[in-house]
Amino acid sequence: MHYCQKLSFHIMLSLSNYRKVYCISFFCLALALGAHAQKGKGKSAFSARLVNIESTAKEPFRYNLSLSNGSGHTELYGLRADAPEGWMVAFRAEGTQVAGLRLDSGRTQDISLEITAAPSVKPGKYNIPVVAISQADTLHADVEAVVKGSYSVELTTPTGRLSDDITEGRSRQVQLTVKNTGTLPLEALELSAQAPASWSAVFEPAKIDHLDAGKEQQVTVTLGVPDKTIAGDYVTNFTVRNNNVNSNAAFRMTVKTSMLAGWIGTLVILLSLGIVYYLIRKYGRR
Repeated sequence: MHYCQKLSFHIMLSLSNYRKVYCISFFCLALALGAHAQKGKGKSAFSARLVNIESTAKEPFRYNLSLSNGSGHTELYGLRADAPEGWMVAFRAEGTQVAGLRLDSGRTQDISLEITAAPSVKPGKYNIPVVAISQADTLHADVEAVVKGSYSVELTTPTGRLSDDITEGRSRQVQLTVKNTGTLPLEALELSAQAPASWSAVFEPAKIDHLDAGKEQQVTVTLGVPDKTIAGDYVTNFTVRNNNVNSNAAFRMTVKTSMLAGWIGTLVILLSLGIVYYLIRKYGRR
């Protein structure tokens, strides 16, 4: 009897340990299945690596965005940037311009955003909301564009006239006006000329170190025309430039022959006629 009680106790103890092992194993299996079921599920995200970018009005603003799909299933996202009126916006994924993209669960896509300001934009900071919209969510990645201003230059004359006349073999001074028509100061402006062959062009000054926005500076260029230049119209292209801007002005110069050359030509003709007349009078009677 005593032996039977001991055997019964051992069997119950063994069954109890088996149940504990079974319960622990079942609990671990449930955790593993739950983790597998939750794989790919999480929080979707849309962000920009650099939120604030500063540039001039003529240079595009370029942002690097990252879009992550944590919804647990494939999503189709539409992309939009609410830039000010007149601005240009372009999204690119893997080098191709896109307006939206399909993204599998658990995947992350790098997106580039290029924003070009309107030509007439004023300097300042502009907040631009950027969104990725799907059926399940609307993700935001707002950016800022800081416009420093714009570089612009104009080359003309004080009167706006771009033509004159000159006598061959002489030189003439031409007055030019360099205007800073942008909103930023201009540095190290250089002047040059593309003139007809054998012509000379000398600028004074040949370089403008600094020119504030809205200001202008007068420049004198001396054009030299070589002797025996055929009469007619000739064009000289003047240029002002630096690393940021350039402007051109085509100046037409009408070349005339000198009075002395005209008189000499006339005398040569008259002399030739006189010689012919003399020869006719002298030998014509024979």
